[in-house]
Amino acid sequence: MMPPRIQDFVSRRRFLGLSFTGATSALSALFMGRAAQAQDPSPTPTAPAVATEHNTHNSMMSQMLVGQVDHERNGFDPMQMLVDWDYGKLVGETEDGRAIREYNISAGDIEIEIAPGIFFPAWAYNARVPGPTIRCAAGDRLRINFANYGSHPHTMHFHGFHPAEMDGVDGQYRGAIQPGEAFTYEFDADPFGSHLYHCHATPLKRHIHKGMYGAFIVDPQEGRPPAREFMMIMNAFDTNFDGGNEVYAVNTVGHEFMRRPIPIKVGELVRIYLINMIEFDLINSFHLHAHFFDYYDTGTTLEPTLKTVDTIMQAQGQRGIIEFRPRYPGRYMFHAHISEFAELGWMGFFNAVNAADYDAALVEVGLDASWGDKATNGSTTPYVEVDVTK
Repeated sequence: MMPPRIQDFVSRRRFLGLSFTGATSALSALFMGRAAQAQDPSPTPTAPAVATEHNTHNSMMSQMLVGQVDHERNGFDPMQMLVDWDYGKLVGETEDGRAIREYNISAGDIEIEIAPGIFFPAWAYNARVPGPTIRCAAGDRLRINFANYGSHPHTMHFHGFHPAEMDGVDGQYRGAIQPGEAFTYEFDADPFGSHLYHCHATPLKRHIHKGMYGAFIVDPQEGRPPAREFMMIMNAFDTNFDGGNEVYAVNTVGHEFMRRPIPIKVGELVRIYLINMIEFDLINSFHLHAHFFDYYDTGTTLEPTLKTVDTIMQAQGQRGIIEFRPRYPGRYMFHAHISEFAELGWMGFFNAVNAADYDAALVEVGLDASWGDKATNGSTTPYVEVDVTK
């Protein structure tokens, strides 16, 4: 007889349309660590094991989807997505001396692996989900050269101030860009904050859940205090197209940061640009273990809108900035405080280490010093002291 937990999983999130490998990988994750209980409804009690970092970590790892995703085949790595800011190309200045940045973005169809053995037919910007993290300073003039190589009409709609002609809405002004066509969006970056862009072609929910979105980070002119910065887009995938998600993640790959904990340093300011782009579920959340953080809703202020919290909620398209300082070395979990989302992929670890151990922490997850440099030198503007009370 199928265990009740597995029955619930299969009935609620039917893996219809998945490859056999993908379905068995997902189900194997649920069976691991539970086989003894399933075979024996009244197991004989045993003495508890002495808790160690090793066996505690392995116990939590048994809750994961089994196997590894081939990032090289995907063409993108969720760990690199944390820090790979796209600054465009500086091509000149406006008459009043503001930078002009030019970006090249394309739309296309691509199959991506979102969990071990589970593939998804995505629509993507620049052949990745999420699309490139566009970064600039407030006031920069942006030129986004958009070309549609996909099989469906697409647009780019940016959150922020811009003329109506640049809004990227299907049926308005230039409207949807047809397959084989191109268009240049041009506007000034305003306001500063943690923003996003996404396709606004109809049906909107289909274009978003298929993967057409990305982060749009606008730095304040005075910059923000130095920090180790990461971009995290909370996303999810309806693998059988039944109007409900089967895989949840940060930066697309389920449980990626359980397998590869994100290296950070004890005592260092950590800043997360957090964006929720899940379709079909009304609310998503972010919870950090053993720490509290300050939260800047939408990132449009230099003072926190929430202080000393450990969980925040976001609806689709909502975003903000999280800042915290790790106090002690160790692995600290972060995840959606919606248990189903966490079990189906939206869960990971920060690995907080002392400065002397940081290089080793990078090597452990296949990174080098250049990754750390991107994390700590991402801002387009230098930090200057300002009186935020004025």
